[in-house]
Amino acid sequence: MTTKKLVAYFSASGVTAGVAERLAQAVGADLYEIRPQVLYTNEDLDWTNKKSRSSVEMNNLSGRPELADKNANIGEYDTIFLGFPIWWGIAPTVVNTFLEAYDFSGKKIVLFATSGGSGFGQTANCLKSSVSTDTEIVTGKLFNGRVSAIDLKKWVETL
Repeated sequence: MTTKKLVAYFSASGVTAGVAERLAQAVGADLYEIRPQVLYTNEDLDWTNKKSRSSVEMNNLSGRPELADKNANIGEYDTIFLGFPIWWGIAPTVVNTFLEAYDFSGKKIVLFATSGGSGFGQTANCLKSSVSTDTEIVTGKLFNGRVSAIDLKKWVETL
């Protein structure tokens, strides 16, 4: 049975976008960018500033940044590869906003992330509360941004 795949991703600086684009091409998946209503500036992403937008959002894990759109046709897909940068050891809260905006019942979500040094940590557990109980969330792979389409295809074949 062939499954229809989607690569949905949030990228604040472009690193995750590059991996997502190569992944979608490698596995023949559709591509969807998760965009916040208000895009992040460099100042927003300054993790050393406790008052920066990203710091404030990650210190309030129940907050949900608004999405720019809700146009992903999730119902068409069996498998969703969900990519994002690791912030403070987990997914940015805008990823929870995305998951809560759609019905992922019966879907398989394979996580992939980009990070300069953090691991997945509790990411999968933190995202499970944003989907229905019959949604399968698989902790996939962490990338540093430098990954080839061939390596991505090999990784997907192991799932």
